[in-house]
Amino acid sequence: MRRIAVFCGLLIMALLLRVTWVQFAQGESLASDPDNRRVKIDAFSQPRGDIIVGGEAITGSEATRGSDFRYKRTYRDGPMYAPVTGFFSQTQGATFLEGVHDDFLGGADDRLMGNPLDLLTRERQRGGDVVTTIDPDAQKAAYKGLTDLKAKGAVVALDPRSGRILAMASTPSYDPSAFAGSSTAEAEKFTALDKDKGKPLHNRALRETYPPGSTFKILTAAAALEHGVVGDINAPSKAPAPYRLPLSSDEVGNVVPNSLCDGVSMKTGLQWSCNNVFLDAALKTGKDRMRETAAKFGFNEEQFIPVRSAESSYPKDLDKPQTALTGMGQGSVATTPLQMAMVTGALANDGKLMKPHLVDELRGADLSTVEKTEPEVASQAVSADTAKKVQEMMEYTVTDGTGDKVTIEGVTVGGKPGTAQHGADVRNERPYAWFVSYAKQQDGSSPVAVAVFVDPRDMDISRADIAGGRLGAPIAKSVMEAVLDR
Repeated sequence: MRRIAVFCGLLIMALLLRVTWVQFAQGESLASDPDNRRVKIDAFSQPRGDIIVGGEAITGSEATRGSDFRYKRTYRDGPMYAPVTGFFSQTQGATFLEGVHDDFLGGADDRLMGNPLDLLTRERQRGGDVVTTIDPDAQKAAYKGLTDLKAKGAVVALDPRSGRILAMASTPSYDPSAFAGSSTAEAEKFTALDKDKGKPLHNRALRETYPPGSTFKILTAAAALEHGVVGDINAPSKAPAPYRLPLSSDEVGNVVPNSLCDGVSMKTGLQWSCNNVFLDAALKTGKDRMRETAAKFGFNEEQFIPVRSAESSYPKDLDKPQTALTGMGQGSVATTPLQMAMVTGALANDGKLMKPHLVDELRGADLSTVEKTEPEVASQAVSADTAKKVQEMMEYTVTDGTGDKVTIEGVTVGGKPGTAQHGADVRNERPYAWFVSYAKQQDGSSPVAVAVFVDPRDMDISRADIAGGRLGAPIAKSVMEAVLDR
């Protein structure tokens, strides 16, 4: 009997050790195992917290029948807000805010535990809400502007003073409700979206990079001014038009007659988007100082808003012709629309770049604030004096130059249109269209900066009509007006 008792005791000890090992050492890996259906059942066992825009929920939870997943996600104005919310699907997982704040929305975040006993029982609490910084009117203006064009594209608007993202649209888009469940039909809808050549599941505002074209000239101007390469924006540049690239026989001309650009000042150069002025400025500033300035505006690192954004790139190893080409936003430069909104916003904010953010606060089910996002300075990208000179040039471009279609009566607006060549066959490939702008209040502060990107390759429009001022400016204007009206 003693031996049997000892043997049984050893078995119990082994069982306790095994249970302890599984519970604590392997618990996290087992919980995250994609084959662990119990975790998914738990995740869909109760209504989920909501994503809030303008004080109203744009998400919901709907009871499902005939499934051990009791609830599925629903979305209001799903295609318009998809670049913000992402999706939460019983079969496809979660993305963007739904993914980043999955635990908080689902009630698994420890900060939602109201009763200390809940920490021991691990009883799931009601999910909390994610309150966004999005302005619903600005978002509607951005999305409508892109869909009216029937274009692939993106719009990002932010408040330069705080970094709050006011609008983030991407087209073509999708409705996350269409595949939120686990039915075969919903799975087929997701597969069709994934295979769609228009790439509706791609977030063009955050996750894809493009050559910025002439909108990058505002950064080139800032770099040349900041490093003393250009001292007076009204002084003749002596840059010939057309401009011969160094170490090359290739010449770069201008859209406007070269006679309007030959040797003109930087201010006039931005007014008419004279390539020669900015090729020369980038070459004289040099690749290292150009790259240094670009980095201060956020290039060459990922942004987390808290959703991850792709890294915009100003390359390190450039020869002289390549360095010159970056001055007009061509060559090896690539950027997200978010990044160009950051550049524009920092210049409008007297050179101070605020860290962009999409979430204002995390709020418990009892409406208490669990976490609040405070404005944070990312960098002093350029001096206030430099920024004000670039503002003067951008505002002149709107009043007397190629940015005139973004004019708002009674409001000071700065802007810069751009087109960007891309692809191997640049002569026949349709260029991208860009527009960046900001609006000022009477006290000189700017409540909104916008970047608009349009890919016109599938649009029913002639190549001659593809221009940032023609396609992007009306969208930027409507977004700024929405924010100013608020």
